Amino acid sequence: MMNIHKIFELLPHRYPFLLVDRVTDMQLGERITAYKNVTVNEPFFNGHFPKNPVMPGVLVLEALAQAAGLLSFETYGEAPGEDKVFYFVGIDNARFKRPVVPGDQLILEASIDRVRGGIYKYKGVAKVDGQVVAEADLMCTMRPVERNC
Repeated sequence: MMNIHKIFELLPHRYPFLLVDRVTDMQLGERITAYKNVTVNEPFFNGHFPKNPVMPGVLVLEALAQAAGLLSFETYGEAPGEDKVFYFVGIDNARFKRPVVPGDQLILEASIDRVRGGIYKYKGVAKVDGQVVAEADLMCTMRPVERNC
């Protein structure tokens, strides 16, 4: 449905922070399914944890948010660029069910719950081998870029 080249067009993230490898299904205005192949070469595994590598839960949520962003950018025809960026503004009801480890394929499912007043709200579920590893309600908004440098 969407390969890495299209993802590069829509998301401003790059290595090591791009956390979506491919989109496998999308229903505009409703839902998306994407995945991240988790490898032992991920930079965060060096410190989290050296003898027991576990993907940080906040990065699982970030991967869900990136997938949700792809859904919104395709649905509403706007994407971040030089003059605007998509920010997290809230995460509610986050739950982590089991660790994500090297060798896992993290399946990312997000659905649009509502869009109101420039705030996008999604329901996100991350799975490995059909089992839920994390879930959360995500809220994001698009804002102009503030140049702090």
